[in-house]
Amino acid sequence: MPDAIFAHPRLAAVYDAFDGARDDLTAYLGVAVELGAERVLDIGCGTGCLAVLLADSGRTVAGVDPAEASLEVARSKDPAGRVTWVHGDAAAVPALGFDLAVMTGNVAQVFLTDDDWTRTLQGIRSALRPAGHLVFETRRPGFRAWEEWAADSAPVTLEIAGIGPVRRRREVTAVSLPLVSFRYTFEFLADGTVVTSDSTLRFRDRDEVEASLLGNGFRVLDVREAPDRPGREFVFLARRTP
Repeated sequence: MPDAIFAHPRLAAVYDAFDGARDDLTAYLGVAVELGAERVLDIGCGTGCLAVLLADSGRTVAGVDPAEASLEVARSKDPAGRVTWVHGDAAAVPALGFDLAVMTGNVAQVFLTDDDWTRTLQGIRSALRPAGHLVFETRRPGFRAWEEWAADSAPVTLEIAGIGPVRRRREVTAVSLPLVSFRYTFEFLADGTVVTSDSTLRFRDRDEVEASLLGNGFRVLDVREAPDRPGREFVFLARRTP
């Protein structure tokens, strides 16, 4: 089940405002250009920021996400219906011969068990054409991002058009590596509604990710830095093997 921050209608509606400028997305568009990818699959597309950007560039795009509330926000950004929006996970995407599959926003870390991660990689592989590419990011465990999150617990309040002021607070609730759990609390100040969302992420090291890719029909071509977050992320570029 997706976390409330993506699946609750009131939280999905304010997600983009708190997420801020998505400076990371132009790098993924650049990868699509680099690889000559015309058919792109966005796994865990959320509110559709990258999928719409890719469609704006003239590409054929499908976005898949298990959170219907997030997909509703995504559809509102795509009134012409250029993107194929799929409610589900990677296994729900038909084998349509995509050139490229992407996972941004550290979507790769939401798969907590080896079985879930394996099913996801196998679903992506089936959706790609032979020699199609997979690109995704994941936080480096050595950077210990959860310590930064725990130190930065001050609430943030934003005025959101059509909704009013919303206050968000984040707290780290558990660290049991490789798993880190945290909670977001949102207070809608216009009516006093409080909604919480609990999340857990898995921090995999580089060797573990590379081994999982090799074991599920991918060849690792490169491991890059995230241009907007140097030293914090691994960006994996892999190719589907025959």
